[in-house]
Amino acid sequence: MSMAGNLRKVTALGKVGGLRKVARLARRGRRVDLSHPARSPLGSSVVNCVAYEEGTRLSLGGDLVDMVEQVRKGGAGFVWLGLHEPTDLEFAGIAELFDLHPLAVEDAIEAHQRPKVERYGETLFAVFKTVCYVEHEELTATSEVVNTGEIMVFLGQDFVITVRHGRHGSLGPLREELEADPDQLTKGPSAVLHAVADHVVDEYLSVIDAVQADIEHVETDVFAEHGARADPGRIYQLKRELLELKRAVVPLSRPLLDLADRPMRVVEPEIQAYFRDVSDHLMRATEQIAGFDELLNSILQAHLAQVTVAQNEDMRKITAWAAIIAVPTMVCGMYGMNFDHMPELHWKYGYGMVIGVISVACLVLYRGFRRNGWL
Repeated sequence: MSMAGNLRKVTALGKVGGLRKVARLARRGRRVDLSHPARSPLGSSVVNCVAYEEGTRLSLGGDLVDMVEQVRKGGAGFVWLGLHEPTDLEFAGIAELFDLHPLAVEDAIEAHQRPKVERYGETLFAVFKTVCYVEHEELTATSEVVNTGEIMVFLGQDFVITVRHGRHGSLGPLREELEADPDQLTKGPSAVLHAVADHVVDEYLSVIDAVQADIEHVETDVFAEHGARADPGRIYQLKRELLELKRAVVPLSRPLLDLADRPMRVVEPEIQAYFRDVSDHLMRATEQIAGFDELLNSILQAHLAQVTVAQNEDMRKITAWAAIIAVPTMVCGMYGMNFDHMPELHWKYGYGMVIGVISVACLVLYRGFRRNGWL
């Protein structure tokens, strides 16, 4: 055998050895600790690896390679491999084992993809954007409201590979729900794909409800008695966060319609009806986001109108007081001129009369401005 052949053999053995190691960790119950900077105690990206047959979880011995071989030999089950932010090296052996397309593998590792569904031979590759609501005590102009991540799904006749990016959107509870419903798992890998899509869209609706509460709070502040003093930065921040949510939700419409309507070998026809239901929920989320965007525009315009009205009121008050002050200013200015011959200049009651005239004139002006709503 040539030196190049020996090198390829050693490399392949190394990849398989890495697969065996992470698969053993998955079977022993080692999970990814998302609260820790390291993804797992041993740096593995494998969250879980389970085989199913007729809707039942199998207890197969051996490593991942052996598990796949046993499932394919039986011909009636599938393997579900869950990964969290794998590296090139960690994913290389998996891609070789399941014959995944290099372009799809690159997208799964790099992340930051738009929601989509692509077919590569006998394998389906789907990308979903996940979202979560960031809790905050008070909404400010710099508050983070929506955080996004991604879930990629590789779907074949006898395997499902989920690749998750981000610290939210764990699929552990979803796996437990599916295992509690063997009838659904019996439908094969496409049932997992539907469950992931349904889980992602349900999270969209939950986040939308939370964002709606923030919008209602801002709306209440803007239309309060002193709404003109409300911080417009909060409205802009909500619009920015809503735009991020829109980028995650809206592009998923076309992929879901394809899953619901276009015949695909790896998607059971019975499951396609379920995708139509998910598509309906997504349409509702899209409509709500569009409504929120219009509402925020209206709130912003109303706030700007309130600011303009408040400025006009301030200008009217300033003008009214300036008119009142003009009366004593004019009278005092006249008698402040240095002339010897001026009417009533040396009159005993001249000072009192001038003060009285000024007071009466100012009072008349004040009452007139007050009656007309300027003060």
